[in-house]
Amino acid sequence: MTENRELHPKVEKSFELIGKRWTGLIIYVLMSGPKRFSELSETIPDLSRRMLTERIKELEEHGIVVRNVIPDRPIRSEYSLTQKGTELGKILGPISQWAESWVKD
Repeated sequence: MTENRELHPKVEKSFELIGKRWTGLIIYVLMSGPKRFSELSETIPDLSRRMLTERIKELEEHGIVVRNVIPDRPIRSEYSLTQKGTELGKILGPISQWAESWVKD
C-alpha cells in the first residue's frame, strides 16, 4: 500500500469516528431502515440511552444520520442514514460477514 500523506488525516478521522464504541453498530442497525430512538435502544440493549443520545448527536454532526420529525399526534422522531451514512454502512456489511466467520462468541 502506498502512503499518501494528504489522505492520512482523513483516513485517521474516519477510523476514529467509526471506531468509537457503538457507532458502527448504530449505523449497521439503521441500514435496515429508519428507526425511532426506542427501537434503536431495544435493538442494542447493552447500549445506555445516554450513550445512544451522544452517539446519535455525533453522527448527526458528521452528516451520517438525520433526525426526521413525524408530525403525527403524538409527535415522533425517527433516525435514518443520509446518503453519506448509507455509503458508510455498505462498508460495514462485509465487516459483519467477516465477524460471522472469524469472531468467537
